[in-house]
Amino acid sequence: MSDAQFPVARPRRLRRTAPIRRMVAGTRLHPAELVLPMFVKEGVSDPQPVSSMPGVVQHTRDSLRKAAHDAAEAGVGGLILFGIPAVKDARGSAGDDPEGIVQVALADLRADLGDAIVVMSDTCLDEFTDHGHCGILTPEGEVDNDATLERYAAVAVAQAAAGSEVIAPSGMMDGQVGAIRAALDAAGFPHIPILAYSVKYASGFYGPFREAAECAPRFGDRSGYQQDPAGPVGEALREVRLDLAEGADAVMVKPALAYLDILRQVRDSVDVPVAAYQVSGEYAMVEAAAANGWIDRDRIIMESLIAIRRAGADMILTYWATEVARRLS
Repeated sequence: MSDAQFPVARPRRLRRTAPIRRMVAGTRLHPAELVLPMFVKEGVSDPQPVSSMPGVVQHTRDSLRKAAHDAAEAGVGGLILFGIPAVKDARGSAGDDPEGIVQVALADLRADLGDAIVVMSDTCLDEFTDHGHCGILTPEGEVDNDATLERYAAVAVAQAAAGSEVIAPSGMMDGQVGAIRAALDAAGFPHIPILAYSVKYASGFYGPFREAAECAPRFGDRSGYQQDPAGPVGEALREVRLDLAEGADAVMVKPALAYLDILRQVRDSVDVPVAAYQVSGEYAMVEAAAANGWIDRDRIIMESLIAIRRAGADMILTYWATEVARRLS
């Protein structure tokens, strides 16, 4: 008789069947944790496909309303709106125009959806400026931080007045949360929360977004205000602390998949909700590889979202939100 020693501990016992794996799963996704980024374009009669993001479009006001209804019906927790105006200028005037595309679209959505889904707005200037930067430029072509804060404050108030339930400043200007909080409070919107893009890297993963939002081609290098991918971890945590001190109600890490280590450290350091943005480049790479038959598309989508959730995200901004919510339901 053999004296061979067999393992006493057999982790595989809890992986043997799908029901067992479901029962002991340590990370779960729920549709309410998903936020759908949406683009709405002024002056178009039909949705405009984004060539670098198959399945994503620049919506008309009407198609936006239908897609938002579909997302709410699927159980998606929120949506965040980006606008493409017909006319852009150096100060991003369309950003706070009461009749600007984002403001009228926000009003449409709130009238249609009520409390069925959380309607958020991206608060920045890059979609509205003719130079494509996130702020006002000095004569030398650099972004003027403090002049930009005044514009962000005006945009945030306009969005809140139009019906935005969450203001999400993404420009990475120093002091942006404090300026927006003060402006919202003074304008009678102390109840409107701020989801701060606190940790936003100067990333190559944003490429397809430039097409979707029609950012001006000469927007240039944003490394002077977005974070360096090789920068110290402490810088990310410092940005989070500063935003919270200025009144942020939740914080975000962007991009998601390449910065899961940062996401985990942010989650461990704060006691507010943490969001992560699965950005356009992450989406486009999966769709392109799947179109070539190189990967299992559905499996990769779910695996990537599970990874982001496991790293600590309470909310995930993803272009697959409606599709995944339906699958989860």
